[in-house]
Amino acid sequence: MALTGDGAQVVTLPAEAVRWAQEVDAPPGAGNLAGSASGVFVGREDELAQLHQLLADQGDAAVTQVSGTRAIHGLGGVGKSTLALHYAHEHRRTYKLVWWINAASPEQIITSLATLATRLCLQWAATAGVQERAAWAILWLQWHPCWLLVFDNVENPQDLRHYLGTLPDGHHLATSRTATGWHSIAPTIPLGLLDAEAAVSLLCTLAFGDEEALTPEQRRDAAALAAELGYLPLALEQAGAYLFETGTSLADYRSLLGRVMDKAAGGIDPERTIARIWRHTINAIEHRNPQAVRLLNAIAWLAPDDIPRALLAPMCPDPITLGETLGALHAYNMISYSADRQNISVHRLVQTVLRHQAAIDGAGHQSARQDAEHLVRQASRDEDTDTPQWEQLLPHVLALAESTPPNSPASIETANAYHAAAQYLRRQGREAHAIPVLTAALAQCEEVLGDTHPSTLSSRNNLAIAYESVGDLGRAVPLYEATLAQREQVLGDTHPSTLTSRNNLAIAYRSVGDLGRAIPLMEATLAQREQVLGDTHPSTLTSRSNLAGAYRSVGDLGRAIPLMEATLAQRVEVLGDTHPDTLTSRNNLAGAYESVGDLGRAVPLYEATLAQRVEVLGDTHPRTLTSRSNLAGAYRLAGDLGRAIPLMEATLAQRVEVLGDTHPDTLTSRNNLAGAYRSAGDLGRAIPLMEATLAQCEEVLGDTHPTTLSIRSNLAGAYRLAGDLGRAIPLMEATLAQCEEVLGDTHPSTLTSRNNLAIAYRSAGDLERAIPLMEATLAQREEVLGDTHPRTLNSRNNLAIAYRLAGDLERAIPLMEATLAQREEVLGDTHPSTLTSRKDLALAREASGGVKQPGTASSAVASDFQQAAGAAKHLE
Repeated sequence: MALTGDGAQVVTLPAEAVRWAQEVDAPPGAGNLAGSASGVFVGREDELAQLHQLLADQGDAAVTQVSGTRAIHGLGGVGKSTLALHYAHEHRRTYKLVWWINAASPEQIITSLATLATRLCLQWAATAGVQERAAWAILWLQWHPCWLLVFDNVENPQDLRHYLGTLPDGHHLATSRTATGWHSIAPTIPLGLLDAEAAVSLLCTLAFGDEEALTPEQRRDAAALAAELGYLPLALEQAGAYLFETGTSLADYRSLLGRVMDKAAGGIDPERTIARIWRHTINAIEHRNPQAVRLLNAIAWLAPDDIPRALLAPMCPDPITLGETLGALHAYNMISYSADRQNISVHRLVQTVLRHQAAIDGAGHQSARQDAEHLVRQASRDEDTDTPQWEQLLPHVLALAESTPPNSPASIETANAYHAAAQYLRRQGREAHAIPVLTAALAQCEEVLGDTHPSTLSSRNNLAIAYESVGDLGRAVPLYEATLAQREQVLGDTHPSTLTSRNNLAIAYRSVGDLGRAIPLMEATLAQREQVLGDTHPSTLTSRSNLAGAYRSVGDLGRAIPLMEATLAQRVEVLGDTHPDTLTSRNNLAGAYESVGDLGRAVPLYEATLAQRVEVLGDTHPRTLTSRSNLAGAYRLAGDLGRAIPLMEATLAQRVEVLGDTHPDTLTSRNNLAGAYRSAGDLGRAIPLMEATLAQCEEVLGDTHPTTLSIRSNLAGAYRLAGDLGRAIPLMEATLAQCEEVLGDTHPSTLTSRNNLAIAYRSAGDLERAIPLMEATLAQREEVLGDTHPRTLNSRNNLAIAYRLAGDLERAIPLMEATLAQREEVLGDTHPSTLTSRKDLALAREASGGVKQPGTASSAVASDFQQAAGAAKHLE
């Protein structure tokens, strides 16, 4: 007699069958494994070794499933069955029998065991029932040691208890989606996702066959798709087969992701696509706890990681229910817990599939999305945007904003949550990161309130500010213009909000170099604010500060500096000495002093402002980083490269970390550091850094953005210094043409380009083109920047050198003498530019005495530095 797997039924076997169970041996290589060991299999070496060691050392059982770690292990498609199959193939020669058992239910285990009896003893099993054959198989396993049973897809760990207890003389290996219930059954192995390298290798091998033949772009696209698939083996296998069969590009597959997760290409079992496997899992969860499925569908719209339990609490009546609901999801590996159990995570591909499924089911789609919005609204309503809890909430607000589906019902409450997130980001100095939430908030306001409601106009204004903060003036300016026109129509010409729009548009015009429109608009706005708000209202002071900055931009320092000094004094009196706006005024005034070459006043003022910003705003606030950048630039102008370069390197590292690698301020830092390397004569570091920065600027800011033009001019200057005039001169000519078209003929940056091109002509020995261009540039700089501006003095010195090289010492020497006297007065006796003038004058005098000099000379080529504009834009 024998007991079947349920432990309750006694089966009587014929004596002959019992004898065969003892005497029949398994043929060599006996087993029922699917496939072979030669298929594509990457990674998992550590897991295979751990599995082998566990089975060899303990000689009992092992289960591939999850542990309570943060990683999402054991999720359907993570490769549990594949790992078990590969292990079974790899070690099948060490076993007398390897038998694969479908263990989804007790009945299926019995059926799989019954097939073992048919395989080994067909002469008897052909006429026996399922229970009798299963009992015979158990009896055979008790008589014959050294076998491996693989229980695949165990739904209930207790189903194995009888087999593990009565079959001790072999190895048991089980796979399961279920995370819980194994502690009394068998030791477990945590199975994680593939690492990035193995995931990309698997995807490329399946999709293209020859991984080595991929282009760099294809490899980047493959890495992006593998990350989007969350390094989940089955999803990678499914994607690779689909790409290979259909010829779909990697990028297109990413855009279709939710729709193709249920598509089975050749070689993929249609019943084992990611979408179908998870559908079976969700059905099992729903049978156990329907509320868990509703919660999971809401979670699908949040960020995948670090979801606070407290955020989910409103969907359950009490903590016990919440724990049971999360427990049902965790039991099936659909979520994982953080170490402290206060946060949960979900695989991002689970979210993609659930969102797509919800889109097919319109009602379910809206219900799950509304649940998620309700959770975020509840949390944001209770949280002040100054509290640390907002940092935890922020990713989930952003995830909602970035995934708004078509035809989703709009809500002002949701818009308010988005605005609160944007306010938090602005206080952190992270305006660029607010674009998704501001875009979503504007869409909600337009749908619910209408296109010209004051709240809609505020949303539009704030979105324009965010675009401007990342240098996207192509979208910012039209948005500012539209908002101003609507505010004039709805609120009136002198309403404070209308004046805010006018102020912001003027600043945007200045940012694109259109000072012909910026300055008159700033002057008009200042006059209106003085009349409507009063002379010392903070907004009036902002307008005054912005206008002073615009005057400085056109080189009108005679009006800029007094206006900056007056504004700073008023801000100290009205706002206090350390108010952020006061610090902006102090920073801008230091920049103006620097522009006239008065580094004796500029450097101490920069140093004081930086110290105050560190104390008031923190060490890595964007405005603190601006102060640090400006101070480093002033050190460089003063010739103190020993302090300038380390400070620039530190500022660049901080900007990369805080703002991102391609933020406009980061690009400015990279440009300035490259310029400092050039000043130090280190062209080996300067030129590659300039080339990389220019490529990033062209991609991020556009080909004719003022910052792009500035960096292009600097790179051309570096080529000239390296003696590569073949690259320098064409690049300078192209840059000058772009500056003239975009910025105008007399913009300071245009004059810098003209100055640098003239120097390049001179370096090439083409004095016929160099001298007239230098004369024209000098005349324009005298008119635009003033007679003693440092760049005017550069032009005068460069022209004098060209005269000397042409043998015209009668014009060269007097011009050098005048330039030297002005540099001594403006820059000081030991400034590097003063020393350059003194050296050039000495060379000219020696030449006039009949001593032949080499045809070389020093010249100062202007480089562009980032300066804080101090252009305050008001969020409402």
